[in-house]
Amino acid sequence: MNYISRPTDNNPEGTPSDNISCFAEEILAGIPDELPAPRVDDRSGVVAGLTDTEPSDGVNHAPRRKDILTDEEKVLAIRNALRYFPQEHHAVLAREFAEELKRYGRIYMYRYRPSYPMYARPVDEYPARSRQAAGIMAMIQNNLDPRVAQHPHELIIYGGNGAIFQNWAQYRLVMQYLANMEEDQTLAMYSGHPMGLFPSHKDAPRVVVTNGMMIPNYSKPDDWERYNALGVTQYGQMTAGSYMYIGPQGIVHGTTITVLNASRKQGGTPAGKLFITAGLGGMSGAQPKAGNIAGVVSITAEINPAAAQKRYDQGWVDEIHENLDELFVKVNEARAKKTARSFAYQGNVVDLWEYAANKGINVDLGSDQTSLHNPFAGGYYPVGYSLEESKKMMAEEPEKFKEAVYASLRRHVAAINKLTAKGMYFFDYGNAFLLESSRAGADIWNEDHTAFRYPSYVQDIMGPMCFDYGFGPFRWVCTSGKPEDLDKSDHIAMDVLGEIAATAPAEIQQQMHDNIQWIKGAKENHLVVGSQARILYADCEGRTKIAARFNEAIRKGEISAPIVLGRDHHDVSGTDSPFRETSNIYDGSNRCADMAVQNVIGDSFRGATWVSIHNGGGVGWGEVMNGGFGMVLDGSEACDRRLRMMLHWDVNNGISRRSWARNEGAMFAIKRAMDICPELKVTMPNLVDDEILEGLFQ
Repeated sequence: MNYISRPTDNNPEGTPSDNISCFAEEILAGIPDELPAPRVDDRSGVVAGLTDTEPSDGVNHAPRRKDILTDEEKVLAIRNALRYFPQEHHAVLAREFAEELKRYGRIYMYRYRPSYPMYARPVDEYPARSRQAAGIMAMIQNNLDPRVAQHPHELIIYGGNGAIFQNWAQYRLVMQYLANMEEDQTLAMYSGHPMGLFPSHKDAPRVVVTNGMMIPNYSKPDDWERYNALGVTQYGQMTAGSYMYIGPQGIVHGTTITVLNASRKQGGTPAGKLFITAGLGGMSGAQPKAGNIAGVVSITAEINPAAAQKRYDQGWVDEIHENLDELFVKVNEARAKKTARSFAYQGNVVDLWEYAANKGINVDLGSDQTSLHNPFAGGYYPVGYSLEESKKMMAEEPEKFKEAVYASLRRHVAAINKLTAKGMYFFDYGNAFLLESSRAGADIWNEDHTAFRYPSYVQDIMGPMCFDYGFGPFRWVCTSGKPEDLDKSDHIAMDVLGEIAATAPAEIQQQMHDNIQWIKGAKENHLVVGSQARILYADCEGRTKIAARFNEAIRKGEISAPIVLGRDHHDVSGTDSPFRETSNIYDGSNRCADMAVQNVIGDSFRGATWVSIHNGGGVGWGEVMNGGFGMVLDGSEACDRRLRMMLHWDVNNGISRRSWARNEGAMFAIKRAMDICPELKVTMPNLVDDEILEGLFQ
């Protein structure tokens, strides 16, 4: 391998710390025999490998977690952490880890954070024996890129608690295992911990990931706090813990489609319509960019100045304001001109909603993308308290903080109710807003208290319009790191979608049109953060044909390096979630999790490079089962075979389940799928006339 130095945004001069030979050596070393030098924290003067929770170093740090362990359990947490290290280091590390646990509520092992800059390198720069393993290494590093990750030093990727690993020892071991992996081995990942390399075969997944797979009676939020602090489980979110996160672009597309269709429900064009929402950090800050692409005027509230500034610096939001009067002067100007413009309100979202309600402002669309699946550990901050006051109360007075959050949610909902009474269309974005508001005692129920007064965006928009027809968030990453490869892949995808649209049935023409427009404008909207990645919504036919064309282009040298395929777990068949992905399933099975588990098992033996199954994701720990995959396309004929088998199952598994639930669009889609593929035979439901059921139990 020819080792060279590569300039990056994080290390613009290509300094020796990023020399590829040094990088490779550190990867291959895994957990070093000698203790790494302690890190001196120039903010506190602490010399213990520790970092501070304040963002004064330019890195957004995770809040201090709840002090939930007994003294006996804290000793167990230290004992668990020391398993990774030889005995001669235990005396030093025990004291250090005890201090981390005391100060942060978790053991992150900051001392073992790598010395090299963190970003997705070109695949050929990884010291790996397997091309598939090298692709996974690139995806892991992309997740942890400071431009991508929410709290990179704490290994939190997004959502406030969505982790890729629990600590830096796990990261080092995983990268070492992947570097040494052969094509007939599989790495077993237990909630961030690499259990080891096991013999398998070349067509088996290279990695199998599980996150947070708890016994059902131990899936309450405090169970996550306890067992994560012990170092035995983690919350992997969706794509955080399964190495398939591509930064805020991953959420922008779904938000764009949602805003477009929500606008259509209001009638007229998006131009001049006002969309109010919240969350620029934990849920990735997709809304401002999506609002601009959809053509609306948007305001996104964000209480964390570092998160707001990060999205502004990245070009994802046009303006930041702290004064609401000044903000709405600018908003009204944009609305009058019908100019798409995104604004960030640096403050509490409740203050924003109450201002709009009390001033009688006409708001067209409303939602929320704060991380309310994680309401008491940094996902939501109560009105009336500063960010720092909230963090202090969260760690030191958790019960008081919980009550403050619930009081805030009651005010939050009351303001939204005032605006919806005047015509605003409000939808839950699948972040547990409705669920947590109901627990807070907010006025969130319909008149007979049988359902929430507002729909989930999946229930109202994405489910019946996209998921039932097999359309979902298809992702790919160009492992060369070259923009020209991404450009080539964009053109391939656009050509394929155009070919399909020419003969597509009327039922899916709108979906095809929206996605063709999206991919046409993808480059000009500067969506890439971190790796050279793209996302679009595609059905089984679209995904399979695009993937096959990618593989052919790699084989011919038109694309210079492998492409990693994946998706958000927020998809047709990857996720069982009664408050989001399966919220438009009405046969009573919306709380069953067979689909996600079947999805992962089926993907694993049909050719996925890696698979993952998670407890939680999107709407919270204990509320969801998430299944995902990744696939490395290397141009081989074997990939041609695997991608067709796996993608066909990955989509039609979910359509068949939705069809059995009597979803009209899914019944249409699965019949069409069976016509296309005679080997597919799916059990269809027999529909019952309503009059037959009338009076049976009166």
